[in-house]
Amino acid sequence: MISKKIGKVESIVDQNGELDDIRVSINGNIQRAYNYPKITGNINVGDEVLLNTTAVELSLGTGGYHFVIANLNNVESNFTKGGHIMKLRYTPLQVKVDSVEEQESAYHKNIEEFSSLDDMPVVVGSLHSMLTPFVASYKRLNPNKKLVYIMTDGAALPIYLSKNVDTLKKKGLIDNTITIGSAFGGEYECINIYTALITAKEVLNADVVFVSMGPGIAGTGTKYGFTGIEQGPILDAVKKLGGIPISIPRISFADQRDRHKGISHHSITVLKEIVNVSVNIPICTYNDEQLCYIKEQLMNNSLESKHNIVYIENKNSKSDLEYFNLKVRSMGRSFDQDKEFFEASSTAAYYLAEVCNDSRRENHK
Repeated sequence: MISKKIGKVESIVDQNGELDDIRVSINGNIQRAYNYPKITGNINVGDEVLLNTTAVELSLGTGGYHFVIANLNNVESNFTKGGHIMKLRYTPLQVKVDSVEEQESAYHKNIEEFSSLDDMPVVVGSLHSMLTPFVASYKRLNPNKKLVYIMTDGAALPIYLSKNVDTLKKKGLIDNTITIGSAFGGEYECINIYTALITAKEVLNADVVFVSMGPGIAGTGTKYGFTGIEQGPILDAVKKLGGIPISIPRISFADQRDRHKGISHHSITVLKEIVNVSVNIPICTYNDEQLCYIKEQLMNNSLESKHNIVYIENKNSKSDLEYFNLKVRSMGRSFDQDKEFFEASSTAAYYLAEVCNDSRRENHK
């Protein structure tokens, strides 16, 4: 059973047509809540709203807000035209989307006639906070190349929750977005990672694709019990379809948990046991002590024999972010507090620039 409360909208702090950041009064206490107008309709100050208060009562971090289930002053609505694929299926809030794969879709033929990704590079992260540093470095290096972001359903399901995506789109740094599985709200909707990758190439003519879950992650401290394990099957899919799979390892020397020191146990599990193919893993050349620790992890887990490990010098991550006036944060830490984490993502962009030869793919466009 979820926890539900009725609140009154006291103020609307911010709204962009996709996400309303509001303040609600619950029994006289002013608290933060989010409303998705494309699902639950427009909202006004003074409206009474039914709220899902579960996450706040559990004191969760990411996602620890109240969410509007229904506006009690604006209860009824009509669905928009187009599409018949449902996401959040068989729940009270199931939403209808116009999926690229549908027979009525203008892109159905593109999906049906697909043959290969033709060595299109696909960078796969395990945390949403990896997106911004990669995009900043890639777009500074390649301002005219097309970057497509695929958001999985490993964490937040509405892409509207991501302020990173909103900012990057407004700055013109992400060219298109695709949401897959139960995730929704992208400019293009797909049923799974395979058709999303095909859409990125055949419909959007992407030069590079970045794949990761939305904001948040579910972890349990157990070997296999984390949603980032999806990175393995995604990398397999890239290889299966003829793309170049590039994995961003989760690296940190700021996290106090020993299992996340250096290369996180999340990444080691994925790269050692879950992914079935050989993938490309760019590693930033950190200081000698840090790099020695990482190399020992790679050797102890036989990752150097299974995958293509490439060491890349990258001292530009922070200046790339500053160039576009972008701020980053992961697990509550800023760039300066956990720079190795953000540099790992940025380094994937420098790997593409220095190592990844996509001339064959250019000939197929």
